[in-house]
Amino acid sequence: MTQEQKSRTRGGFFSAEGQGPANDSLQLRNGYAAPLDAIPVMGFSRFAHWLGTLAGEKSRSTEGPTCRVCAFFALPGPLLPWAESREQQPGGAQERSVSENGEASFTLLAVLADDAAGVLHLAATEVGDRYPSLTPRIPALHLFEREAHEKYGIVPEGHPWLKPLRFSRPGGPDVGFMDFYRVEGDEVHEVAVGPIHAGVIECGHFRFQCLGEEVMHLEISLGYHHRGMEALLAGGPHRATLPLLETAAGDNTIAHTWAYCTLVEAFAEQLPSPRGQLIRSLALELERLANHTGDLGALAGDVGFLSTLSYCGRLRGDWLNTSAMICGSRFGRGLLCPGGAAFDLDAQLVHSLKDKVAGTFRDVQGAVKLMWDSPSVMSRFTGIGIVPESVARSLGLVGPAARASGLDCDLRRSHPLSGLPMSPPPYKGRSGDVLSRAEARHEEIVNSAAFCSRLLERFLDDGGEEVQCAPFERPPFLKGRSISVALVEGWRGEVCHVGITDRGGRFAEYVVVDPSFHNWMGLAMALRGQQISDFPLCNKSFNLSYCGHDL
Repeated sequence: MTQEQKSRTRGGFFSAEGQGPANDSLQLRNGYAAPLDAIPVMGFSRFAHWLGTLAGEKSRSTEGPTCRVCAFFALPGPLLPWAESREQQPGGAQERSVSENGEASFTLLAVLADDAAGVLHLAATEVGDRYPSLTPRIPALHLFEREAHEKYGIVPEGHPWLKPLRFSRPGGPDVGFMDFYRVEGDEVHEVAVGPIHAGVIECGHFRFQCLGEEVMHLEISLGYHHRGMEALLAGGPHRATLPLLETAAGDNTIAHTWAYCTLVEAFAEQLPSPRGQLIRSLALELERLANHTGDLGALAGDVGFLSTLSYCGRLRGDWLNTSAMICGSRFGRGLLCPGGAAFDLDAQLVHSLKDKVAGTFRDVQGAVKLMWDSPSVMSRFTGIGIVPESVARSLGLVGPAARASGLDCDLRRSHPLSGLPMSPPPYKGRSGDVLSRAEARHEEIVNSAAFCSRLLERFLDDGGEEVQCAPFERPPFLKGRSISVALVEGWRGEVCHVGITDRGGRFAEYVVVDPSFHNWMGLAMALRGQQISDFPLCNKSFNLSYCGHDL
């Protein structure tokens, strides 16, 4: 690695010295960029061993680092020639690449997170149109392999669940039409729910296999609102890129926008304004407060406890209105931009925000206390929809759902972005049931409200530093083909964006992994052995995004 390469990334990537799988990969810090040719391209056997050692089930019993799967995706053709050819495809057309012997050739690229060390591991391998599935050894890859199969027709042989994911494959089945897993036996019956639901929500289909009232298996079929967002992002950044990512998952606007801005800043080698980073952090916590408050009210509503439902429904609106005080949008749209934030906070607004945060938090505490003090509510939450820690870890769950099952994962501590103060301490549950997921939300409300108060005090102490409000004109990207990964701890969990640029500084590939993509299977596991009447309660305790999955 040359001194020039090291300086271009401000020390954000490196190749560790020594031997072992952890040192076989490109090691990258969150929010930094590296040359694309720094990614090691291994033979498949070595790649599978690398993945299994760092992120497989047996890695839990070794002394080496234990990693999580952040992203795993396919690219058509060898890594570097593919990036060159994509420069001629600004629309992001998906084309099959053919090797010299006539077989389809693809690159598989994995991004793993080592939370203890605060680094990301990247490696790749080249395969034909078939390869031995990695899912049996690393269950967290099962959706990623299905996605690659659907997008490019690559067959992971031995995959246990190779079905449509978003129904986007040309010539494939229409959305929702597929064979569902069936349990056979006397008195076993099937219950279908959706895709149209009795609420103002998007579409998703749930297929239950039941013995009496007990759910033996739940299969979730999504893809009804697949928008092809990643294909729209290829060839950017352009005028529509930021608005597109603000709506990747509407209630996760700040998290997705921050991840995008971080990628742009990494490729441009421009650090964001310190004050702008604080404004982003404030906006992210307000987004977290609004959604957790709404979810606690909805959980109360699912068990018929209307007092907390009514209060929290109104208080969620108060948190959203607090965001609107900053930028005019209740969801924070238009607030974040590459380089910092588009709106500053003057002293009068900071004082108003402090009063608003303190008053709304006080009311939330009162509303939630009503629920905690109700024995009937506690009895309905306790022991329902359990996801054991081992299952949560195996499936790669993220966010409050993972922490409620006992996993210690919070990107604000393990992979912090530059210029941010110490983050709130995370909640770490024990039982992995609905009660633990509700307690995780409440604990985050307490910590986030205190964090917002400390941030606002800091704005008063900092004086009137001007926020860097970057114009729309695209900043200069790194010369040469590069890759960057941005992780943001959204209110549902880990938001992961991976960008690859071509020599012209455009996105040759843009990959978005919403936390719901990781967690839908967790909901299916939570229903096993439960009464079918517990489904609404379990579903709301996860509150996952249809559009965040479908993109």
